[in-house]
Amino acid sequence: MGSPLGVVMVQLIQREIETLREACAGRVVTSHDSDFHVMRTVWNGAVDRHPAVIVRCSGPEDVSAAVRFAHEEGLELSVRGGGHSFSGAAVTSGGLMLDLSALRLVEVDPEGRRAVCGGGATWADVDGATQAYGLATPGGTISHTGIGGLTLGGGFGWLTRGHGLTADNLEAAEVVLSTGERVRASQEDHPDLYWAIRGGGGNFGVVTSFTYRLHPVGPAVQVAMLFWEAERGCEAVGLIHDVVANLPDDFGALIGFGMSAPPAPFVPEQHRFRPGHALILAGFGAPERHEAVLSRLRAALEPLFEFVSPMPYTQLQSMLDESAPWGILAYEKALDLPTITPEAADTLCDQAALKGSPMSFMPSFHLGGAFSEVSDDATAFGGSRQPHYTISIAAITPDPGALSAERDWARAAWEAMQPYGMGSGTYVNFIADPDEDRVRASYGPRKYERLSAIKRTYDPGNLFHLNANIRP
Repeated sequence: MGSPLGVVMVQLIQREIETLREACAGRVVTSHDSDFHVMRTVWNGAVDRHPAVIVRCSGPEDVSAAVRFAHEEGLELSVRGGGHSFSGAAVTSGGLMLDLSALRLVEVDPEGRRAVCGGGATWADVDGATQAYGLATPGGTISHTGIGGLTLGGGFGWLTRGHGLTADNLEAAEVVLSTGERVRASQEDHPDLYWAIRGGGGNFGVVTSFTYRLHPVGPAVQVAMLFWEAERGCEAVGLIHDVVANLPDDFGALIGFGMSAPPAPFVPEQHRFRPGHALILAGFGAPERHEAVLSRLRAALEPLFEFVSPMPYTQLQSMLDESAPWGILAYEKALDLPTITPEAADTLCDQAALKGSPMSFMPSFHLGGAFSEVSDDATAFGGSRQPHYTISIAAITPDPGALSAERDWARAAWEAMQPYGMGSGTYVNFIADPDEDRVRASYGPRKYERLSAIKRTYDPGNLFHLNANIRP
């Protein structure tokens, strides 16, 4: 039997639901609808929450109506773009789930090098549209990730060394505030809000449209994956650090610390699922420059196996999708490292050896180049703009019985790496557990206080709190 509050809430929803339906052109879904359980699911299969009502918005007017309804009825509000976060913040229990997944239109201005993208679009949507003109903006590394959460928290990927964060390339946004009011945020309109949404997460409103600056990219890029087995792990980690920290800005690199060799056709059968460390290099310049970096790596430490090929940029953007399939069970911890010392490399290798699932690993980007050319105060991005590594300790398994042990592994590995980190703060999109102290540490006192003041202006009641929350 539900609690008295739960019964009152159900009665309230039943009484008012028709009013909400009349106000929305899109669908208003409850547990009585046959597709409710499909619509409430998110990427992380470990998240099992039941909202009281789901509003699949057909446009910004529906977003305004749903936000007003949640505000007036005292319902907790969650916002689903791609639904891809480890924390599962896109879905609430007992509240209103605002679903933007129908808002996926991408309009490209190739002459002005701009793209206007619906708040529910994924990176596959954006890359597919922009690559038709040989253009792109920095985005994620899993193509079914939504653009919204990634952009609002900062966003980095293959193009970050050359063109900065996703948020650095955000020129304007259409935002629905906690009152249901719709405003435009840009350098000219609501500049305080524009500053805050470029790194401050979903704390200030629901973004229904993003306008990005685009850059010439592709259509083909040079891609290589090199893999070294765990037995040569520390030597491999040291070499990867030496090369990646000094890459030219027309390269992107993702490091798979503790990665198991995939069961891919290019992996010799005897090495599939073998634990080790991988380096994926994307070269956006001349093929000869890419080959020169690979030759240096091979000469220093011959990889166990490698894959080297030009490929379309859209294929690069989706090549890791199988490492994060929809419905997988997942948990995450994360930290930033200024560098990888021999002692840190030893600890990385030791902790990687303790994981249980072959899908668990520690993906890392070295952030530098154009990322570090932007001043700390230019955006609300939480974390240092100095060159550094950001490391996610990703516990991933399809087995419900194994998730607890993998979660314990991630937490223990995070604790073991703390002596080498840059304090308790980290990239806010990697904060999976509610942790006010880590959020404050990630932004630092001065930036947090500025964000808190802007929060008081745009969301004084903290309606938008299912995120790396900034208190008004």
